[in-house]
Amino acid sequence: MTSTQRPLKIALIAGEHSGDILGADLIRALKLAQPNAEFYGIGGDRMRAEGFKTVFDMEELAVMGIVEVLGRLPRLLKVRRDILAHFTAHKPDLFIGIDAPDFNLPVELKLKQAGIKTVHYVSPSVWAWRQKRIFKIAAATNMVLALLPFEKAFYDVHQVPCTFVGHTLADQMPLQPDKTAAKVALGFSAEAPLLALMPGSRTNEIKLLAPEFLQAAAQLQQQNPGLQLVCNMVTPVKAELFTQIWRQVAPDLKLTLLIGQARQTLTAADAVLIASGTATLEAMLAKTPMVVAYKTNWLTYQIASRLVKVDFFSLPNLLAKKALVPEFLQDEVTVSALVNAMQPLLAQSGTETQAAFTDIHQHIRCDASAQAAKAVLELLHD
Repeated sequence: MTSTQRPLKIALIAGEHSGDILGADLIRALKLAQPNAEFYGIGGDRMRAEGFKTVFDMEELAVMGIVEVLGRLPRLLKVRRDILAHFTAHKPDLFIGIDAPDFNLPVELKLKQAGIKTVHYVSPSVWAWRQKRIFKIAAATNMVLALLPFEKAFYDVHQVPCTFVGHTLADQMPLQPDKTAAKVALGFSAEAPLLALMPGSRTNEIKLLAPEFLQAAAQLQQQNPGLQLVCNMVTPVKAELFTQIWRQVAPDLKLTLLIGQARQTLTAADAVLIASGTATLEAMLAKTPMVVAYKTNWLTYQIASRLVKVDFFSLPNLLAKKALVPEFLQDEVTVSALVNAMQPLLAQSGTETQAAFTDIHQHIRCDASAQAAKAVLELLHD
């Protein structure tokens, strides 16, 4: 690909931490082919570090759950109106919405109607619930970039343009991680087992899952006094929230709290209690046996549970198409359930599960950012 005479203008919107990572990697890959390209819209620190110009703080969009979104709706709608006005005034050659489908798809639809090519990077969970959204996606986008192979299969059935690019995490993480070195690097004993707690990155997730995670960890530590415990939080603010809950529900628990070291934590851990989401994929790629849990607002769950069409909700199980890891949803998330599921993981090596993790890792390791950049530029020059 050769550079165009004037700088290529690419607008992007990333709605949260994981989108910021994907956006930064994609921008880096696009700049290899288009060194003078300009990137602007809504993104986080990683995207800004690649020269991205952000119009709004990404945290404005970092909200999840039907009921939770309602409370922020007026602000979200204003941000969407304002960013569309900005794109009208500074017209991009192409727009890429990274995840955040409820925010990005309406933006994509407006821009596509205005003659701007649009890409949605990270498929919404349309294969799992609200499947009729596939028609909205088809109307709003020229191309969907899917991270996982079962997603492209769904789009192919409905004849909606989709490219499977693989997952950037699979590219970044080694097939055979050195868990002993990772433990030592974080200051833990290489000999004693290490259990990680990862109750999510969103405030609501932490509030709903941290109490059970902490109480389960306390019971496991009582059963095994040598058990080392670590928790990673994405920001100091989230760490403070977690600490408040820790003091309330398990003040005697011996635990090391880290900030911004999720991958190191997951690589070092012998097992992890983890919230459902992208972090479960990272845990799988770190070859760390896990127990997955998820809880949301009661009303959000009541609505969503009537629309979900899949047998599993955790990514390792969806990718394996079987119950590879224990998963607990909503009322199933109890201290006793978590303890009972975790005990065998701490007592055995988990080599069979880890072998399955490695097989999946190889399948989704495709140099995703380069593949995504290639698909974007091909669409642009179509």
